[in-house]
Amino acid sequence: MQLEEILTPQRCFSNLHGVSKKRVIHKISELLADQEEALEAENIFDAMMAREQLGSTGLGKGIAIPHCRVPLCQQIIGALVTLDQPIDFDAIDGKQVDILFVLIVPIKKADEHVRVLAGLAELFNDEDFCFTLRHTHASDDLFNVAVTY
Repeated sequence: MQLEEILTPQRCFSNLHGVSKKRVIHKISELLADQEEALEAENIFDAMMAREQLGSTGLGKGIAIPHCRVPLCQQIIGALVTLDQPIDFDAIDGKQVDILFVLIVPIKKADEHVRVLAGLAELFNDEDFCFTLRHTHASDDLFNVAVTY
C-alpha cells in the first residue's frame, strides 16, 4: 500500500486541537466532509462513533486508527492528524493518543479495508516514523514525511 493512494496534503492536519475522542472525531468528520462533496460530516461522525462503540481503535503507544465504512464514499480516504495535546482514546495500553490516521472506506471494499488497516498498523508500529511525525509541526510536512517514509 502506498499512502499517496489514499492521503493528500489537504487531509494532513498538524497540531489539531482536541479535548476528547468525540470532539476530535467530530472535527475530523467536518474537515473531511468539507473536502469530499459526496460525504456529509454527520454520516462520517456517526459511522466512526458506531465503530468506536465496538471497541477502541486506539492501538497503543499514542496511536489511533479510527476507521469506518460510509455510504456514498467512492474511494478509500485517509487523513493524518497530530494533536496539540494527547487525549484519552480508550487505547488498549491506556496511553493517551496524539497521532491519528483516519480511514473512510466505501461499503463494498471490505477486503481492501482490512489490507489497508494492516498496512497502517505496521507503519505506525515503527517508532522512528512516529517520532518524526510527533516532531513535524506543519501540515504539508506531515504529508511529505508520511509518503516518503
